Amino acid sequence: MNKPFTLITLLLAALFMPALCLGAQNISGGHIIHLRGNLDNAFSAMTVEKKATVAFFGGSITEMTGWKDLVMEDLKARFPQTEFKFITAGIASLGSTPHAFRFEKDVLERGVPDLLFVEAAVNDHTNGFGPREQVLGMEGIVRHALKVNPHMDIIFLHFIYDPFIPMLDDGEIPDVILNHERVANHYHITSIDLAQEIGRRMRRGEFDWKTFGGTHPAPFGHKYYAAAIREVFDNAFKPAGTYVRSAHPVPEDLLEEDCYQRGRLLSPDSPVKMKGFRLEKDWVPTDKAGTRKQYVHVPTLVCEDGGSLVLEFDGTAVGLYCTCGPNAGVLSYTIDGKEYPHLDTYTKWSKNLHIPWVHMLANDLDDGHHILRLKVLKGERSGCYIRNFTVN
Repeated sequence: MNKPFTLITLLLAALFMPALCLGAQNISGGHIIHLRGNLDNAFSAMTVEKKATVAFFGGSITEMTGWKDLVMEDLKARFPQTEFKFITAGIASLGSTPHAFRFEKDVLERGVPDLLFVEAAVNDHTNGFGPREQVLGMEGIVRHALKVNPHMDIIFLHFIYDPFIPMLDDGEIPDVILNHERVANHYHITSIDLAQEIGRRMRRGEFDWKTFGGTHPAPFGHKYYAAAIREVFDNAFKPAGTYVRSAHPVPEDLLEEDCYQRGRLLSPDSPVKMKGFRLEKDWVPTDKAGTRKQYVHVPTLVCEDGGSLVLEFDGTAVGLYCTCGPNAGVLSYTIDGKEYPHLDTYTKWSKNLHIPWVHMLANDLDDGHHILRLKVLKGERSGCYIRNFTVN
């Protein structure tokens, strides 16, 4: 009996099938690659040590079956004698700020990468993080990564989604991509601008947005993302034994002094005082709004009808790693007695989804010990659901 086709089978067929059969033109060319340095360290691990860890760190386009699966298959085909460990750390809705704080838990605790892919442009833009925050997050990831493993090779990926298309059609590069490129330039990191490439191909009439598959591409679209990465591998490849391993230099000067290079998560039981909050070790919402699979059946600090807490922490930044659903409320808070503007934790997606979200309360504090006093105000929405606290 013939086995049914799986999605990965279809993806692999889409990648390696001749381009003409797919209605495309020259899938092997036209990639916009900024090759800074090389991949000698990663390829040395793959060809000499024959043992390598590769991590895929991003949002929903990384979480879904697609480009990363094709890249994994490509690497295994290139280096069949190599023992690979693949860390898949894509979580829908998350961009560079939450990435910086979850990097330790979701990537490094599972293994130290020899090669790290990072994507965040789409969610940084759609979630409304500004230019400074975009650099705080991406620079923080890079410096954290290179502190743990100075030999780690890193590749930035800039994907495309609907709002980027009119910008690209007008000859404008989205600001978020430029901000991520500032980090790539400063730290000599290879980047691949898939947004520009796909926009250019659509203007040429090679395919349309529907055929590509939209923000979350169809197998047809994912093959273009994977093909660009394959070209980077092709250009970086050398005969076995000729790779020169070297530590990546980390500039002393930072683009942002308060970048989240020491980002970490504090557990939800960290507050020293609480009222109106309770810790649920296996939290599941009781309403009918949707959820993300990584944010249910996990310890969560729950407030449903107003409450308060006190958190002591050390560092330069603090925030809340929340699930912001229909009852996400308004917060008032002080840090070391200084009052801050009220924060409404409700997002434009909260009506129908308990969306994972990082609300930064402050990111420019003096480095030292601080006390956060937070209140959830009573009103039409009076809830707060904290998976972790973010501290830099």
